[in-house]
Amino acid sequence: MLSETTAPKANLPLRVVIVEDDPIMQLGLIQSLSEQPHLEVVGQAEDGYLGVETVLKLEPDVVVMDIGLPRQDGIAATQQIKAKLPNVHVVMLTSHTADTEIYAAFSSGADAYCIKGANVDRLLTAIAAAQEGAVYLDPQIAHMIMGAMKPPTSSSNSALISQLSERELEVLKLMVEGKSNPEIGAILYLSPNTVKTHVRGIMNKLAVDDRVQAAVVALRAGIV
Repeated sequence: MLSETTAPKANLPLRVVIVEDDPIMQLGLIQSLSEQPHLEVVGQAEDGYLGVETVLKLEPDVVVMDIGLPRQDGIAATQQIKAKLPNVHVVMLTSHTADTEIYAAFSSGADAYCIKGANVDRLLTAIAAAQEGAVYLDPQIAHMIMGAMKPPTSSSNSALISQLSERELEVLKLMVEGKSNPEIGAILYLSPNTVKTHVRGIMNKLAVDDRVQAAVVALRAGIV
């Protein structure tokens, strides 16, 4: 069940603002998202400053934000938006894949990170995950981060993973794939509250604060 702060109002479509400087990409996003009955594109901007101004004026539910923007980048824009409107969910959609930029994006308050060129369904999954209060990390990025980092001793991760039950392992694998809580529930035939309980248990046992960190532990341990 969605929380009061993230639930759509009376089944109204989610209001989306797109911040993208490439006019062709922006047009494609507008067309793709407008085809979804549960989404409504209410505004767009071509640079970081205008993006912040547009979001503060329209107060949408979701912002689809590029990182490489003129005048002000998407990371700084996200930080400013979250400072004023913390309940607005920001989905990064970018070609940037450096681990420092990914970490900076989440540190600024981004709720999801998608790579341009991926199937639109992945963006829709990221939007849905962000709207329900989950963190979404593009699976391609998760594996790239792990490949670029020197893994710690496998025994430390294995010890953490060994604490998980068989059901928690199933939930964790789906979390790494970027599945939202409702999607996990549908796949495993679990209620939303049961999924939330498993997610909390996983994060407690792995000693992490969010789903991204849990995915990192899982990838390092080689369970996916």
